[in-house]
Amino acid sequence: MVHNVGIIGLGTVGSRFVEQFNNHGAFELVAAWDADPEACSLHAGSVNICSGADEVISASDLVYVAVPPKHHRDYVLSCIAAQTAIFCEKPLGIDLVSSRELVDAVERSDLPAGVNFVFSAAPSARELQYKVTNGELGELTRVDLRLHFSSWPRAWHEKAQWLRLRDQGGWVREVVSHFIFLVSRLLGPISMESGDVYFEDGPDGVLCEQIGLARFTSSSAHVTLAGTSHGAGPDVVDLTIRGTNASARIWDWYQLQQTDGDRWVDCFESDRAALGSDAYTAQLDQLDRMMKGQDHTIGTFAEALSVQECVEGLLAT
Repeated sequence: MVHNVGIIGLGTVGSRFVEQFNNHGAFELVAAWDADPEACSLHAGSVNICSGADEVISASDLVYVAVPPKHHRDYVLSCIAAQTAIFCEKPLGIDLVSSRELVDAVERSDLPAGVNFVFSAAPSARELQYKVTNGELGELTRVDLRLHFSSWPRAWHEKAQWLRLRDQGGWVREVVSHFIFLVSRLLGPISMESGDVYFEDGPDGVLCEQIGLARFTSSSAHVTLAGTSHGAGPDVVDLTIRGTNASARIWDWYQLQQTDGDRWVDCFESDRAALGSDAYTAQLDQLDRMMKGQDHTIGTFAEALSVQECVEGLLAT
Protein backbone atom coordinates (compact mmCIF):
# COMPACT_ATOMS: atom_id res chain seq x y z
CA MET A 1 0.00 0.00 0.00
CA VAL A 2 1.40 3.39 -1.05
CA HIS A 3 0.12 6.50 0.74
CA ASN A 4 -0.38 9.75 -1.17
CA VAL A 5 1.23 12.41 0.98
CA GLY A 6 1.20 16.21 0.81
CA ILE A 7 3.27 18.86 2.56
CA ILE A 8 2.05 22.25 3.78
CA GLY A 9 5.13 24.35 4.47
CA LEU A 10 8.39 24.09 2.53
CA GLY A 11 10.79 25.69 4.99
CA THR A 12 13.81 24.02 6.55
CA VAL A 13 12.11 20.85 7.82
CA GLY A 14 9.41 20.65 5.18
CA SER A 15 12.07 20.78 2.47
CA ARG A 16 13.96 17.96 4.15
CA PHE A 17 10.87 15.77 4.04
CA VAL A 18 10.42 16.36 0.31
CA GLU A 19 13.51 14.24 -0.22
CA GLN A 20 12.61 11.74 2.51
CA PHE A 21 9.10 11.06 1.18
CA ASN A 22 10.36 10.83 -2.39
CA ASN A 23 12.93 8.22 -1.33
CA HIS A 24 10.60 6.02 0.72
CA GLY A 25 8.68 3.25 -1.01
CA ALA A 26 5.59 3.50 1.21
CA PHE A 27 4.83 7.10 0.21
CA GLU A 28 4.16 9.03 -2.98
CA LEU A 29 4.62 12.76 -2.56
CA VAL A 30 1.75 14.14 -4.63
CA ALA A 31 1.30 17.74 -3.50
CA ALA A 32 2.95 20.62 -1.64
CA TRP A 33 2.42 24.31 -0.99
CA ASP A 34 4.02 27.16 0.92
CA ALA A 35 2.87 30.74 1.41
CA ASP A 36 6.26 31.86 0.06
CA PRO A 37 6.35 31.61 -3.77
CA GLU A 38 10.14 31.31 -3.70
CA ALA A 39 9.94 28.23 -1.49
CA CYS A 40 7.44 26.70 -3.91
CA SER A 41 9.62 27.41 -6.95
CA LEU A 42 12.62 25.74 -5.32
CA HIS A 43 10.72 22.43 -5.19
CA ALA A 44 8.75 22.64 -8.42
CA GLY A 45 10.90 19.90 -9.96
CA SER A 46 10.41 17.49 -7.04
CA VAL A 47 6.70 17.72 -6.28
CA ASN A 48 3.47 19.06 -7.72
CA ILE A 49 3.07 22.57 -6.32
CA CYS A 50 -0.54 23.41 -5.49
CA SER A 51 -2.33 26.74 -5.43
CA GLY A 52 -3.08 26.52 -1.72
CA ALA A 53 -3.32 24.35 1.38
CA ASP A 54 -6.86 23.13 0.62
CA GLU A 55 -5.68 21.66 -2.68
CA VAL A 56 -2.86 19.81 -0.88
CA ILE A 57 -5.31 18.36 1.63
CA SER A 58 -7.81 17.22 -1.00
CA ALA A 59 -5.07 15.49 -3.04
CA SER A 60 -3.57 13.56 -0.12
CA ASP A 61 -4.21 10.60 2.17
CA LEU A 62 -1.78 12.12 4.68
CA VAL A 63 -0.65 15.73 5.12
CA TYR A 64 2.55 16.82 6.83
CA VAL A 65 1.91 20.20 8.48
CA ALA A 66 5.33 21.89 8.53
CA VAL A 67 4.46 25.56 9.02
CA PRO A 68 5.31 27.76 12.06
CA PRO A 69 3.43 26.79 15.26
CA LYS A 70 0.80 29.53 15.25
CA HIS A 71 -0.66 28.07 12.02
CA HIS A 72 -0.74 24.39 13.07
CA ARG A 73 -4.25 24.51 14.51
CA ASP A 74 -5.91 25.86 11.37
CA TYR A 75 -4.35 23.30 9.03
CA VAL A 76 -4.89 20.37 11.37
CA LEU A 77 -8.56 21.29 11.70
CA SER A 78 -8.81 21.54 7.90
CA CYS A 79 -7.36 18.03 7.64
CA ILE A 80 -9.92 16.76 10.15
CA ALA A 81 -12.75 18.37 8.18
CA ALA A 82 -11.50 16.61 5.03
CA GLN A 83 -10.93 13.30 6.86
CA THR A 84 -7.24 13.39 5.92
CA ALA A 85 -4.59 11.81 8.15
CA ILE A 86 -2.18 14.17 9.90
CA PHE A 87 1.55 14.37 10.59
CA CYS A 88 2.21 17.66 12.39
CA GLU A 89 5.27 19.57 13.50
CA LYS A 90 5.75 20.36 17.16
CA PRO A 91 4.82 22.30 19.20
CA LEU A 92 1.11 21.96 18.58
CA GLY A 93 0.72 25.70 19.03
CA ILE A 94 1.64 28.63 21.23
CA ASP A 95 -1.51 28.69 23.36
CA LEU A 96 -2.02 25.77 25.74
CA VAL A 97 -5.78 26.24 25.86
CA SER A 98 -6.17 25.98 22.08
CA SER A 99 -3.64 23.12 21.95
CA ARG A 100 -5.71 21.14 24.44
CA GLU A 101 -8.80 21.79 22.33
CA LEU A 102 -6.86 20.66 19.25
CA VAL A 103 -5.86 17.38 20.90
CA ASP A 104 -9.52 16.76 21.77
CA ALA A 105 -10.52 17.41 18.16
CA VAL A 106 -7.84 15.05 16.81
CA GLU A 107 -8.76 12.28 19.22
CA ARG A 108 -12.48 12.63 18.44
CA SER A 109 -11.74 12.41 14.71
CA ASP A 110 -10.25 8.91 15.08
CA LEU A 111 -7.96 9.71 12.14
CA PRO A 112 -4.38 8.45 11.94
CA ALA A 113 -2.49 11.38 13.48
CA GLY A 114 1.00 11.93 14.84
CA VAL A 115 3.57 14.58 15.68
CA ASN A 116 7.13 14.86 14.35
CA PHE A 117 9.52 14.06 17.18
CA VAL A 118 12.90 12.94 15.88
CA PHE A 119 13.37 10.44 18.73
CA SER A 120 10.18 8.52 18.01
CA ALA A 121 12.16 6.06 15.88
CA ALA A 122 15.83 7.15 15.69
CA PRO A 123 18.28 4.26 16.26
CA SER A 124 19.99 6.23 19.05
CA ALA A 125 16.71 6.57 20.94
CA ARG A 126 15.59 2.98 20.34
CA GLU A 127 18.90 1.57 21.58
CA LEU A 128 18.95 3.88 24.60
CA GLN A 129 15.42 2.84 25.50
CA TYR A 130 16.47 -0.81 25.26
CA LYS A 131 19.39 -0.20 27.64
CA VAL A 132 17.16 1.58 30.17
CA THR A 133 14.27 -0.91 29.95
CA ASN A 134 16.50 -3.97 30.29
CA GLY A 135 18.43 -2.60 33.27
CA GLU A 136 21.77 -2.51 31.44
CA LEU A 137 22.61 0.82 33.12
CA GLY A 138 21.56 -0.39 36.56
CA GLU A 139 19.49 1.84 38.81
CA LEU A 140 19.13 5.27 37.21
CA THR A 141 20.62 8.07 39.30
CA ARG A 142 20.08 11.17 37.14
CA VAL A 143 19.53 12.52 33.63
CA ASP A 144 21.40 15.58 32.37
CA LEU A 145 20.56 17.58 29.23
CA ARG A 146 23.27 20.03 28.14
CA LEU A 147 22.77 22.37 25.18
CA HIS A 148 24.69 25.23 23.62
CA PHE A 149 24.14 27.02 20.32
CA SER A 150 26.82 29.42 19.16
CA SER A 151 24.11 31.33 17.30
CA TRP A 152 20.36 31.09 17.22
CA PRO A 153 18.69 30.52 14.86
CA ARG A 154 21.33 28.25 13.36
CA ALA A 155 22.75 28.80 9.88
CA TRP A 156 20.30 26.49 8.11
CA HIS A 157 17.36 28.37 9.68
CA GLU A 158 18.26 31.58 7.84
CA LYS A 159 14.77 31.99 6.35
CA ALA A 160 12.96 30.97 9.55
CA GLN A 161 13.59 34.16 11.50
CA TRP A 162 10.44 33.55 13.55
CA LEU A 163 12.66 31.12 15.50
CA ARG A 164 14.50 34.05 17.08
CA LEU A 165 11.30 35.58 18.45
CA ARG A 166 9.67 34.79 21.74
CA ASP A 167 6.06 34.42 20.61
CA GLN A 168 6.57 31.05 18.88
CA GLY A 169 10.32 30.47 18.48
CA GLY A 170 13.38 29.76 20.61
CA TRP A 171 15.56 26.73 21.16
CA VAL A 172 13.58 25.58 24.20
CA ARG A 173 10.54 24.97 21.99
CA GLU A 174 12.56 23.85 18.97
CA VAL A 175 15.16 21.55 20.60
CA VAL A 176 14.35 20.92 24.27
CA SER A 177 10.92 19.63 23.18
CA HIS A 178 12.51 16.64 21.42
CA PHE A 179 14.42 15.66 24.54
CA ILE A 180 11.47 16.07 26.90
CA PHE A 181 9.60 13.73 24.57
CA LEU A 182 12.44 11.20 24.72
CA VAL A 183 12.94 11.43 28.49
CA SER A 184 9.19 10.97 29.01
CA ARG A 185 9.35 7.82 26.89
CA LEU A 186 12.33 6.56 28.91
CA LEU A 187 11.20 7.50 32.42
CA GLY A 188 7.47 8.12 32.24
CA PRO A 189 5.75 11.46 32.88
CA ILE A 190 7.99 14.27 34.15
CA SER A 191 7.10 17.48 35.96
CA MET A 192 9.09 20.66 36.53
CA GLU A 193 10.33 21.35 40.04
CA SER A 194 12.13 24.60 39.29
CA GLY A 195 13.17 26.68 36.31
CA ASP A 196 14.87 29.92 35.31
CA VAL A 197 14.97 31.50 31.86
CA TYR A 198 17.03 34.56 30.87
CA PHE A 199 15.99 36.86 28.03
CA GLU A 200 18.61 39.34 26.84
CA ASP A 201 16.00 42.04 26.17
CA GLY A 202 14.23 41.52 29.47
CA PRO A 203 10.92 39.96 30.50
CA ASP A 204 8.85 42.27 28.31
CA GLY A 205 10.97 41.96 25.16
CA VAL A 206 10.40 39.99 21.98
CA LEU A 207 13.61 38.00 21.55
CA CYS A 208 13.81 34.34 22.55
CA GLU A 209 15.75 32.92 25.48
CA GLN A 210 19.54 32.87 25.85
CA ILE A 211 19.76 30.80 29.04
CA GLY A 212 17.46 28.07 30.30
CA LEU A 213 17.95 26.15 33.56
CA ALA A 214 15.51 23.64 34.98
CA ARG A 215 15.06 20.65 37.23
CA PHE A 216 12.41 18.04 36.47
CA THR A 217 11.32 14.97 38.40
CA SER A 218 10.04 11.58 37.33
CA SER A 219 9.23 8.36 39.13
CA SER A 220 12.74 6.99 38.49
CA ALA A 221 15.29 9.84 38.24
CA HIS A 222 15.83 13.57 38.46
CA VAL A 223 16.36 15.45 35.21
CA THR A 224 18.40 18.63 34.88
CA LEU A 225 18.59 21.05 31.96
CA ALA A 226 21.32 23.62 31.34
CA GLY A 227 21.05 25.38 27.98
CA THR A 228 22.62 28.51 26.48
CA SER A 229 22.86 30.29 23.15
CA HIS A 230 25.35 32.77 21.66
CA GLY A 231 29.08 32.48 22.25
CA ALA A 232 31.88 31.04 20.12
CA GLY A 233 32.51 27.33 19.99
CA PRO A 234 30.89 24.16 18.72
CA ASP A 235 27.24 23.48 19.40
CA VAL A 236 26.50 21.03 22.21
CA VAL A 237 23.54 18.64 22.19
CA ASP A 238 24.07 16.02 24.89
CA LEU A 239 21.57 13.92 26.84
CA THR A 240 23.25 11.69 29.44
CA ILE A 241 21.46 8.95 31.37
CA ARG A 242 23.52 7.99 34.44
CA GLY A 243 23.11 4.66 36.21
CA THR A 244 24.81 2.66 38.93
CA ASN A 245 26.31 0.16 36.44
CA ALA A 246 26.92 2.35 33.40
CA SER A 247 25.92 5.60 31.74
CA ALA A 248 24.83 6.29 28.17
CA ARG A 249 24.47 9.47 26.20
CA ILE A 250 22.95 10.72 22.98
CA TRP A 251 25.05 13.50 21.51
CA ASP A 252 24.76 15.47 18.30
CA TRP A 253 21.24 13.98 17.97
CA TYR A 254 22.06 10.63 16.43
CA GLN A 255 25.25 9.36 18.08
CA LEU A 256 25.00 7.01 21.07
CA GLN A 257 27.83 6.25 23.49
CA GLN A 258 28.16 4.25 26.69
CA THR A 259 30.66 4.12 29.55
CA ASP A 260 31.29 2.13 32.71
CA GLY A 261 34.66 3.71 33.36
CA ASP A 262 36.71 6.70 32.25
CA ARG A 263 35.91 6.94 28.55
CA TRP A 264 32.92 6.92 26.23
CA VAL A 265 32.60 4.09 23.70
CA ASP A 266 30.58 4.43 20.49
CA CYS A 267 27.58 2.09 20.29
CA PHE A 268 27.25 2.37 16.49
CA GLU A 269 29.84 1.94 13.77
CA SER A 270 27.96 4.19 11.33
CA ASP A 271 28.91 7.84 11.02
CA ARG A 272 26.63 10.71 11.97
CA ALA A 273 25.32 11.27 8.43
CA ALA A 274 24.34 7.63 8.03
CA LEU A 275 22.66 7.56 11.45
CA GLY A 276 20.68 10.69 10.56
CA SER A 277 19.49 9.09 7.34
CA ASP A 278 18.58 5.92 9.23
CA ALA A 279 16.55 8.00 11.69
CA TYR A 280 14.42 9.55 8.94
CA THR A 281 13.89 6.19 7.26
CA ALA A 282 12.88 4.58 10.55
CA GLN A 283 10.45 7.40 11.26
CA LEU A 284 8.75 7.01 7.89
CA ASP A 285 8.61 3.25 8.46
CA GLN A 286 6.66 3.99 11.64
CA LEU A 287 4.50 6.57 9.86
CA ASP A 288 3.62 3.86 7.33
CA ARG A 289 2.58 1.60 10.23
CA MET A 290 0.45 4.43 11.66
CA MET A 291 -1.34 4.80 8.32
CA LYS A 292 -2.00 1.05 8.20
CA GLY A 293 -3.51 1.02 11.70
CA GLN A 294 -0.64 -1.03 13.11
CA ASP A 295 1.29 -0.50 16.34
CA HIS A 296 3.82 2.32 15.85
CA THR A 297 6.14 4.64 17.75
CA ILE A 298 5.15 7.98 16.18
CA GLY A 299 4.52 10.61 18.85
CA THR A 300 0.85 11.16 19.63
CA PHE A 301 -0.92 14.50 19.94
CA ALA A 302 -1.45 13.75 23.65
CA GLU A 303 2.29 13.24 24.13
CA ALA A 304 2.99 16.46 22.23
CA LEU A 305 0.62 18.32 24.54
CA SER A 306 2.44 17.00 27.63
CA VAL A 307 5.74 18.14 26.13
CA GLN A 308 4.29 21.55 25.33
CA GLU A 309 3.00 21.94 28.87
CA CYS A 310 6.51 21.32 30.25
CA VAL A 311 8.09 23.71 27.76
CA GLU A 312 5.62 26.54 28.27
CA GLY A 313 5.86 26.07 32.03
CA LEU A 314 9.62 26.61 31.81
CA LEU A 315 9.34 29.63 29.51
CA ALA A 316 6.86 31.22 31.89
CA THR A 317 9.27 31.10 34.88
